[in-house]
Amino acid sequence: MLARIRYEEGPQLMPKRATASRNDNSTEPAVLDVVPPQRIARLVEDVGVKKAELSFLATLSLGILAGAFIAFGAMFFTLTVTGSELGFGPTRAIGGLAFSLGLILVIVGGAELFTGNSLIVLACASRRISLAALGRNWGIVYLGNLIGALGAVALVELSGVLELGGGAVAVTAEAIAQSKVALGPMQAFVRGILCNVLVCLAVWMCFAAHTVTGKVFAIIFPITAFVALGFEHSVANMYLIPIGALQGGGDIGLFDFLMNIVPVTLGNIVGGGVLVALVYWLVYVREARR
Repeated sequence: MLARIRYEEGPQLMPKRATASRNDNSTEPAVLDVVPPQRIARLVEDVGVKKAELSFLATLSLGILAGAFIAFGAMFFTLTVTGSELGFGPTRAIGGLAFSLGLILVIVGGAELFTGNSLIVLACASRRISLAALGRNWGIVYLGNLIGALGAVALVELSGVLELGGGAVAVTAEAIAQSKVALGPMQAFVRGILCNVLVCLAVWMCFAAHTVTGKVFAIIFPITAFVALGFEHSVANMYLIPIGALQGGGDIGLFDFLMNIVPVTLGNIVGGGVLVALVYWLVYVREARR
């Protein structure tokens, strides 16, 4: 029984389910129903080109959605860890599981997330898009993510939901923000690297999934890990620091926010763009073209 994987061409760039041929011409699911890493690299490259070609309005709009989606995950995380008596490790793990909601919404719902778009480096390294096109995408998406996250901050503050638990959620939000601005620039930078390695690996593995369920499971474990381990995500911090600052009576200012967000953003670029996208380009794309 020989298994073969067939791919459909077109904008979806997703593999059809593999089938195994039998002598009676019927088909059944193959045992190895997977997308190999070499093919994922090509898919990521193709999708990167399409992302770079999106119009300004579409890119900005999808960026705003992603900022709001990640903020939903951050809201859920904040609520989940509030008042937990499970202990340090289990509480953070459950909080990370809750935060996974954000990337699930981005991937399944469809949106443009700056950290995930670090993978566009692969298309740039292949010279299918220019460095200027890469910078354009990142700049528009980053702006959109910031607008979406700050919009979520305003809506959450106006909604009064932080007063749940007798104001305990608001206390948690402030504590999260304080812990983030307390990081030194080098710590924030390195935690940003580690975070986006896991985020981009989650996105990468989603290309191997044939179903929504498969994509969800591909997302959950890397995202739960980065949150539980205390790594830093620039778009999440666009929500978490401002919402916490609003609960602290002005103790956290714009300078404190920038001293976190700038090194974290740079770390996210290195983690996703270099340690994931560029490494996979060297292994699966550059070598194949030699």
